[in-house]
Amino acid sequence: MNRETIRKAVIYCRVSSTAQTKRGDGLGSQETRCREYARVRGYDVVQVFTDDLSGSATDRPGIKAMLAFLKQSRRDPHIVLVDDISRVARSVKAHIELRTAIAVAGGILESPTLEFGDDADSELQEYILATVAQHQRRKNAEQTKNRMRARVMNGYWVFQAPVGYRYDKASGHGRVLVRDEPLASIVQEALEGYASGRFQIQAEVKRFLESHPEFPRDRNGDVRNQRVTDLLTRVVYAGYVEAPSWDVGLREGKHQGLISFETFRKIQDRLHGKARAPVRKDISQDFPLRGSVVCGDCGTPLTACW
Repeated sequence: MNRETIRKAVIYCRVSSTAQTKRGDGLGSQETRCREYARVRGYDVVQVFTDDLSGSATDRPGIKAMLAFLKQSRRDPHIVLVDDISRVARSVKAHIELRTAIAVAGGILESPTLEFGDDADSELQEYILATVAQHQRRKNAEQTKNRMRARVMNGYWVFQAPVGYRYDKASGHGRVLVRDEPLASIVQEALEGYASGRFQIQAEVKRFLESHPEFPRDRNGDVRNQRVTDLLTRVVYAGYVEAPSWDVGLREGKHQGLISFETFRKIQDRLHGKARAPVRKDISQDFPLRGSVVCGDCGTPLTACW
């Protein structure tokens, strides 16, 4: 079918993250510009598809939904409007894959900022712009990593806030970790309990955390063993930061620790078998399975309900 006879169009909009959908109007601005272009060209916009994922990925819900729609409407081809070539993809490989997928599905790509064509010059211009978009994405990633690395070097935690902390703005410091109650006190008690020997094994720490409804669970409602291991081995809880993958060694952080560094060292010694916990009165030949068996009626540790 001749491109000039096609009157129906769909719009595809994309931002890089969910946060961008809440800060500003990136998706709305893209849609508005595409609708204005469609009005001038006489297109009837019948669907709008959106994504909030990186442009380096091709497996996006919005793209998949749009391709499915185009395939179902193959006998009635649609124009696919994008605000800018970088909205399709921000890597050359992904751009080529999606450009081909759209064509195979029966879509014809158009943009207010670029005239897509099949001749050699148009193809060269398109691939140059796709390469520029890829370069910008990688450059932005490098700059973001460098800024984050510099903050870690200055003692700031820059990753997702660990359980027991949240981010808060502090004058002259930006976003800094602060205690997040009641989780902070729960985590503190768990860590100090393991360091002192109150909790003999990690399974007891796990049961302690599970006894607090406020403590986060996985999708099955469980506290995973890996979560317990992470709590016991993360030096951030002692008020320190590090980023080995960025070649940033251990250093004192700008945030308040939930435990002392000495307590953290005791935990690591216990985990690696370098320290013995204090002898406890309830550990004897009368309780050989303490910490491993729970009561079938109430679910508490066996010795607690005897």
